[in-house]
Amino acid sequence: MLRQIEGSRAVADTTALCRPEVVCAYPISPQTHIVEALSEKVKSGALTPCEFVNVESEFAAMSVAIGASAAGARAYTATASQGLLYMSEAVHNAAGLGLPIVMTVANRAIGAPINIWNDHSDAMSQRDSGWLQLYARDNQEAADLHVQAFRIAEELSLPVMVCMDGFVLTHAVERVDLPSQEHVDAFLPPYAPRQVLDPAEPVTMGAMVGPEAFTEVRYLAHLKQQRALDVIPEVSGRFAEVFGRDSGGLVHPYRIEDADVVVVALGSVLGTLYDTIDELRETGARIGALGITSFRPFPARIVRELLGGARRVVVLERAFSLGSGGIVTAELRLAFGGVPVPCHTVVAGLGGRPVTKRSLHFALADALADTLEPLVFLDLDRVSVERELARAR
Repeated sequence: MLRQIEGSRAVADTTALCRPEVVCAYPISPQTHIVEALSEKVKSGALTPCEFVNVESEFAAMSVAIGASAAGARAYTATASQGLLYMSEAVHNAAGLGLPIVMTVANRAIGAPINIWNDHSDAMSQRDSGWLQLYARDNQEAADLHVQAFRIAEELSLPVMVCMDGFVLTHAVERVDLPSQEHVDAFLPPYAPRQVLDPAEPVTMGAMVGPEAFTEVRYLAHLKQQRALDVIPEVSGRFAEVFGRDSGGLVHPYRIEDADVVVVALGSVLGTLYDTIDELRETGARIGALGITSFRPFPARIVRELLGGARRVVVLERAFSLGSGGIVTAELRLAFGGVPVPCHTVVAGLGGRPVTKRSLHFALADALADTLEPLVFLDLDRVSVERELARAR
């Protein structure tokens, strides 16, 4: 059903169709509208059987999700920014226990300084937690990814973050094709937990593991992540068969067949990037884009294959590893496995700064002319920076 709808509401409506049995959340912008809408559905009886648990913190939200999932319930929560950091300990525990929780991360900058606007620093801070991470290009994909996330999580017995850009997507009203309950039920079977706490058959979950076995535990967790590289596209293919549209998967190539320069990015900036590439193509520039949907696990093999013919790669980074460099850039360099493809980092849109076509045109013109620096901070206010450096000196 086509509707003009806010992104948060589209995610809430679609999540409800997945029949979660426990929803627990603590409000933090910009995810609040998602859990508000779900709480309304539970209160009105539109979403039943489901228990909505008001908790006192984000740490408690993930802890409740862990308990619910371990007891055999389909569990869902949502968070952002400092809230994700607050629940970090429990986030790692959920993955270590192999619990198929689905969580929306409404991507937002982390402090200090305090900033409520969008970038990817929150989810990127948890990239080694053991969760799968799927990044949405637009609100249609954000809604679709939640249906797929429950199936992926439950097939692998691993938790999944669906990352959607805060405010840029969560608060944007656009056309979304919301699925029917019948289609979701046909795609997503009832939750059959692989492991469950049952008084009739007592088991221990989350026990201490010593040096004699911890390496093997982590190795097996890594293998499950690698298996997701097969499961994610399989689930995306099934989704296309049931719902009639291509959504999700590992990557989205755009006009890269003959591209000399390929721009790699995650999330909603891809829309602006596609428009910019179309305009550059009209001038004869051989340029394309590669959207990464699955950041964890990182699809190194397919990325290497798709970028193998490029003369130069530019990575639009919405987060940055201080003292090191671009986070996605580092993943690409590992994926290349020593293949000498020049890889440039363009840090863009930190803390919600708009990434405009005008600014992208300047940066990509330099890339096409082989004059782009290895590390560029897009639209950096050098006057303010130099003033602060002088004051510090």
